[in-house]
Amino acid sequence: MLGRKNCGQSATPGRASMPGKAGRAASEELQATSGNFIPVGGSTGDRPASGPMMAVRRILRETYGFNEFRPGQEAVIGALLAGRNALVVMPTGSGKSLCFQIPGLVMDGLTVVVSPLVALMQDQIAALRLMGLAADSINSGNSRTENVAAWKRVAEGRTRFLYMAPERLMTERMLAALKRLPVRQFAIDEAHCISQWGPAFRPEYADLCRLRELFPGIPLIALTATADEVTRDDIVERLFDGRVEQFVLGFDRPNITLTVEMKSNWKRQLRSFVARHEGRSGIVYCLSRKKTEEAAAMLAEDGVRALPYHAGMEACVREAHQNIFMTDPGVVIVATIAFGMGIDKADVRYVFHTDLPGSMEAYYQEIGRAGRDGGPAEAHMLYGLNDIRMRRRFIENEDAGTERRRREHKRLDALLGYCEVPTCRRVALLHYFGERIEPCGNCDICLSPPEFIDGTEEALLILSAARRSGERFGAAHLIDILRGTKSEKITRFGHHCLPAFGAGTNRRKNEWRSLIRQMVAAGFLQIDIGGFGGIGITDKGGALLRGDGAFIYREDTAVSRSPAKARGQGDGRAEQSLTGRETMLLDVLKALRLELARERGVPAFVVFHDRTLIDMARRWPRTEAEFAEVSGVGETKLKQFAGPFLAAIDAALSDTDKSV
Repeated sequence: MLGRKNCGQSATPGRASMPGKAGRAASEELQATSGNFIPVGGSTGDRPASGPMMAVRRILRETYGFNEFRPGQEAVIGALLAGRNALVVMPTGSGKSLCFQIPGLVMDGLTVVVSPLVALMQDQIAALRLMGLAADSINSGNSRTENVAAWKRVAEGRTRFLYMAPERLMTERMLAALKRLPVRQFAIDEAHCISQWGPAFRPEYADLCRLRELFPGIPLIALTATADEVTRDDIVERLFDGRVEQFVLGFDRPNITLTVEMKSNWKRQLRSFVARHEGRSGIVYCLSRKKTEEAAAMLAEDGVRALPYHAGMEACVREAHQNIFMTDPGVVIVATIAFGMGIDKADVRYVFHTDLPGSMEAYYQEIGRAGRDGGPAEAHMLYGLNDIRMRRRFIENEDAGTERRRREHKRLDALLGYCEVPTCRRVALLHYFGERIEPCGNCDICLSPPEFIDGTEEALLILSAARRSGERFGAAHLIDILRGTKSEKITRFGHHCLPAFGAGTNRRKNEWRSLIRQMVAAGFLQIDIGGFGGIGITDKGGALLRGDGAFIYREDTAVSRSPAKARGQGDGRAEQSLTGRETMLLDVLKALRLELARERGVPAFVVFHDRTLIDMARRWPRTEAEFAEVSGVGETKLKQFAGPFLAAIDAALSDTDKSV
């Protein structure tokens, strides 16, 4: 089994434990070597010296319970232990946190972790402590007494990992205090925040560049699951001044089925989708707090255990809802983008967007919360013309410079292209991140190839209506012209006299709306964001009016059933291969895990991931020695959990024998 990221749901803070013996032994072993550590991978391709790597591998086995690294982890660890900076871009669930946690255990000193959310800090600290590792956070969610106690442990050298938000870290008082301590590395999680959200969002993220001057020679690692080439270049320039090794792994998540549907009636569409995934955990993203509350209440009325989550709720209610989602099976969380950063719930079977995300990066980040167990999952997005208008307006209203607005419009263009792509969606998605693949066979385009039609004649009618009406009116008005609707507004402006008036009576409103949306996405039309949403003609549209080019469109079809469902969606590829006897034991183990997690106030995955339980169900360990061989069982968890799990396995075996 391979290493994984240890992060998830909030937990009750407890006393930080001392570093485990594996960490201390590795630290002593590293100090005993000659010091000329050669990194693995990276730009050099060299391998590290055997002594330190033996220490690293012992920590991997004894503390984390894994025998092998996941791709890229070993190379990043080598770079950090050699004192070099690293920018790490790895897909969600690929084990980014382990890349700095193991060096933090090898090095004798303190690792400072910068994290954007209090809940994310608490989640990672809960996971570290359950493995017997000393971790603390100083944040606004703690009382002053808790923060003072945490700092005392840090100052006394009893903490290996200190989590803070950038706003608290980058105060002069905190920086001065840290300079008096043996800080060995800085880890910046969710590093895309430095670039994508702009300086107006969290200016202290941009201020993190001062760390390399204030702590010269201390390695800095920035980690994210989402960064295109422009974002990576931005991080490299702002944070590292160009001096960093980049580790970029593949972005593909082939187990996630990608689907996009034209928005017609979002409530009906959401209800239908969730009903097809009855009893499964999912995340529903909404653009506004009001819509979040409305959608959660609607699903609850349908008998779905759906809970809202957004920044306007009281913190205690938000945390309670997140705890329930992380711990209980079959819960649907309905949220704004305030939810999800660092979430490590393995069995999320779908992510549903009721509105268009802000960019390809945001979309990829959000859908990455589905299917982290490797099992089939679905990412389903609704979008329409109003989504495009709203997103353009958000960009224009952002407190940012002209260049940033231009870049964000280009990012939105890429997402619109993905929505309207005529071929495999996954090819388009990964192409955006610089990765080339063959058609995936697991998106709506591949599973149900659409029919493409030459719509040049219809496009010319739309362009004519827009131009002759002065390019001042929105889609609804243009459709009234085309369909010959003699409204008061049409009559007042004399648009019933236009040549295009009534020329499109052969098509329904929704058909014309679809055509206009696809023309906007294809760049023939544009929405006047600065005005009142009027439809204007682009240079490309003008060329089409002059007879240059063609407009090819596809007919929108309602999604009648989930492609993932049609392909036999289950709880995971590994779980599907279990025998009936093993599946019975897995159910017992999951119930015990939930009970132990609730006793400790942590999400279930912090006790053991599904992959560990599946391995346990296959092995049926009967002794502590056999339990220690289960993937994901380190020394500390062996001591804490071998007893109850072995007892449950013995009882299950006894019941099985009786039934035979």
